[in-house]
Amino acid sequence: MKFRISKEKFLEGLQQVQNVVSSRATLPILSNVLIEADRQELRFTTTDLDIVVSGRIASTGEDDIGLQILEPGAITLPVRRLSSIVRELPASEVEVTVSDENTAAIKCGNSFFKILGLPPDDFPPPPRFEDVKEYKITQKTLRDALKKTAYAISTDETRYVLNGIYCQFKEGKMTLVATDGRRLAMTDVDVEFPESNEAAVIVPTKAVNELQRLLKDSPEELRIRIGARQIAFELNQNLLVSKLIEGNYPNFRQVIPGAAKERVTLEREAFLAAAQRVSLLAPDKSNSVKLHFSKDNIEITANSADIGEARESIAVKYSGPDMAIAFNPEYLVAPFRNLDADEIYLDLIDEVSPGVIKINTPFLYVLMPMRVSQ
Repeated sequence: MKFRISKEKFLEGLQQVQNVVSSRATLPILSNVLIEADRQELRFTTTDLDIVVSGRIASTGEDDIGLQILEPGAITLPVRRLSSIVRELPASEVEVTVSDENTAAIKCGNSFFKILGLPPDDFPPPPRFEDVKEYKITQKTLRDALKKTAYAISTDETRYVLNGIYCQFKEGKMTLVATDGRRLAMTDVDVEFPESNEAAVIVPTKAVNELQRLLKDSPEELRIRIGARQIAFELNQNLLVSKLIEGNYPNFRQVIPGAAKERVTLEREAFLAAAQRVSLLAPDKSNSVKLHFSKDNIEITANSADIGEARESIAVKYSGPDMAIAFNPEYLVAPFRNLDADEIYLDLIDEVSPGVIKINTPFLYVLMPMRVSQ
């Protein structure tokens, strides 16, 4: 195999796939990137056996420095080491020549590197899809939906079914749900698909993170394919394939409270700034911030026996009874950081029922209150 490629394209291709590779890979081949060249394109693939990420760069012909494939072939090379080398190369054009002994010679300007690889045949074979259900959605739509929900995914590995996003295709909508048992974020978007394609799967956190990295704020469509145990996303010359989490996701709809007694309209940036300032005095996970509601006012307070107290008031339209409700500060501000709406609604029933955060588009965030001593 032999090819010439611009340093920028080479580095971009490696960076698109290297995040999947674990620094503690159980097999040497799992630390490597599979590089394949044919007359039309160069492909980069990495895997940790749960997730496969693949990217393509099209050949630009002989007159363009972008990519010239001189001899087809394949090799696997240590991806992080290779990426570090390419990043530091002195010139814009890189030439890579692979020997029959799976050794890659890299030339760039006055620099020369020789890297030992492993046979491409040792690389895990690509996953096979059968009985596939397929959907199309714009990148921007999916990107926004993940941003609204992914922060609520559980990190508690003992509840493995919560270690991902629940993705349901039903009645012409794609619904995304994430919860860790103390809060729940949910949004849905319209997607066209036949009734026979209705499905519900749990996409693991690592795949969600990779997908968010690959998605662009673009009206371009991506293709989603769901098989029996895997899901695939095709976008921007990239392919992401992930195993699904097996198990039954809890009935999330039963934790959504009934009709609210009070609704408070909050200006997102002002409330976020105030809550973040006050929460500086509630640094521990067991601490809380308390929202005190009185006529046309919210007072946000935090107390720490070891540090002191903080208090800030915000003028709002509120005519309900005086009440106070306490929340985990990180959980309270998370949706305000990830939503784009200027106005956000906080729906309340009483001091001990969950609060619900909503906006003018299909989204809700259920937040359990904290019990605090008076």
